Amino acid sequence: MPDTVPAAPVILGDEPGSFPHSVLAERHPAIVRQVRDAFPYGPEQHRALDALLENCTKGTIEPLEAGSHDRGLWKAWGADEQTGRSWFDVPWLWSESWFYRRLLDAVGYFAPGPWQGIDPFRPFKLAELNAPETDEELAALDALADRPLDEQATALLHGSLWGNRADLGFRLSDTGAEDRAAAPALVADDSAALWPLLDGAGTLCLVADNAGRELIPDLLLIAHLLTHGRIGRAVLHVKPYPYYVSDATTADVVDALRRLTEAPGAASVYGRALWSAMADGTLTVRAHPFSCAPLPYEAMPDDLRAELAGAALTVVKGDLNYRRLVGDRRWPPTTPFADVAAHFPGPVAALRTLKSDVITGLTPETEAALVAAEGQRWRTGGTHALIQVRAVK
Repeated sequence: MPDTVPAAPVILGDEPGSFPHSVLAERHPAIVRQVRDAFPYGPEQHRALDALLENCTKGTIEPLEAGSHDRGLWKAWGADEQTGRSWFDVPWLWSESWFYRRLLDAVGYFAPGPWQGIDPFRPFKLAELNAPETDEELAALDALADRPLDEQATALLHGSLWGNRADLGFRLSDTGAEDRAAAPALVADDSAALWPLLDGAGTLCLVADNAGRELIPDLLLIAHLLTHGRIGRAVLHVKPYPYYVSDATTADVVDALRRLTEAPGAASVYGRALWSAMADGTLTVRAHPFSCAPLPYEAMPDDLRAELAGAALTVVKGDLNYRRLVGDRRWPPTTPFADVAAHFPGPVAALRTLKSDVITGLTPETEAALVAAEGQRWRTGGTHALIQVRAVK
């Protein structure tokens, strides 16, 4: 990060009434209860979930068991420094990641036994993937197929941006919506700088966010870029294990591809193209351990850095990945995105719906319009989004 960027405080969860505090005090306990009710777990899992519920709200960070397969990784990620501290007093990014790691312990995900490898969030992911709204969104692809290629690309990019709020025709059918709004839905739009990076590019890396109806638009965008020769190959980075409830894993990619191939119309064509791309290696899936690290991307290991340095473009999807890209800090909203993303080893684009406090790269006029219209609610409500690009290697 350039020396000209002033330091900003790391976000903690220790301020009652703040969004991070509400996640730790309210959302995490609710997730424990939802997971408990979603499976017929036995007494051992129930006791462990009860203990986690007590610990994450009232206790302190406790070390992983001595035999844990990833204890060395978490030690490298700062576990020793956080042990004994309140969940609310450590960096929020760290405590959130720690919660999901301990939740998997509680349900026996890593331990030998009948629950090993069972995704505790799978029922929620499948319910969304198989919802009627997914059929409606996939049906929209049929009308899109007759549009010019640049319009298709724009619609698919915005579908990937908005995830399960996607309306593939919105940007094409209502181009004046932004001008009429009191505050812009798209608070930053560097898409004009994105497309030149995808003209005959070699490798696109896409760091996925959520599974289900948010992963499908990501896959559709990849399929379009591959089919029309805008990229030579794509690498889809997913999580190595279930994380943040809905984050995509390899199993979720398979579910999404099956959903596409079994759909009627254009969706099936996209699905078959992606299936073939997986078979011939032009689309590969990567699940690097650092994808679940409680750290910003600035701390990525050398092997991942080298891989991303070789890509023509890395597209970083979603809110959590944005926090990791720019640093989970209380940046002034007008802090230049290119400055806080300068550590990244190659060209990078962020596609993000705003669901947390972190934000960079806004103009003073945009920030003023958002605050005037909504106070600070615009930061966390998921009603605004951004496309930001740092094109210089």
